[in-house]
Amino acid sequence: MTRALLATIIALLAPLPALAKSCPEPLASARRLVLVTADTFTSTTATVQRFERAAPDAPWQLSGGAATGLVGYKGLAWAHAFRSLARRGEPVKVEGDKRAPAGFYKTGRSFGFAPSDRAGYMRIIDGMTCVDDPSSPAYNTIRWRVELGPKVHGENMRHSSVYARGLLIDYPTNRKARAGSCIFMHLQLPGRTGTNGCVALPEPQLEAVLDHVQDGAVLAILPRQALDRLKGCLPESAN
Repeated sequence: MTRALLATIIALLAPLPALAKSCPEPLASARRLVLVTADTFTSTTATVQRFERAAPDAPWQLSGGAATGLVGYKGLAWAHAFRSLARRGEPVKVEGDKRAPAGFYKTGRSFGFAPSDRAGYMRIIDGMTCVDDPSSPAYNTIRWRVELGPKVHGENMRHSSVYARGLLIDYPTNRKARAGSCIFMHLQLPGRTGTNGCVALPEPQLEAVLDHVQDGAVLAILPRQALDRLKGCLPESAN
């Protein structure tokens, strides 16, 4: 057997890269990333950084400068879908806890009050309601109030100026577990010290994120103490 043939056989039998085996989706296959890192589970502020890479097995590269944003008034809690990453004593998100959900999520459409030429943009008008009522089959969706009726609890998004600009997040909730709903990135208003469970940024920094994710990206929300649990999956330069 020649050396070249032996090398080919070894390469074919070699295990897949650790990244493909161990990194959770949708992070493993992402090429663009918005990383939100809070110092602790109780922090209400976080560092927001943008990264990109040429392929899922390529190293992450920083894209633009870091920004400071807000997370939940009570900090973070692991999303129900990612509770396997939690350590003893770390909170798991439930509806109404005012914590942003730690985990990894695909980004969706941008939205706002004003018209926009962004692809897929959703204009928010009166009556558009994000349902946070676990008793409703429409939980964690945006519906028209006239469709929902008066008894289903939800937020009329046009009545809150934080939604004048924002980004939908594909948050994999669980209605039976009351696992949280209506998770967005949205405007950070002056004087605010936290959110009801979303990520908020000042308008210039939010616009930079919207530009970054327009072709699809993943949002990662994590406490700093969990970064080492995902070695090889996150950017080495992550703060």
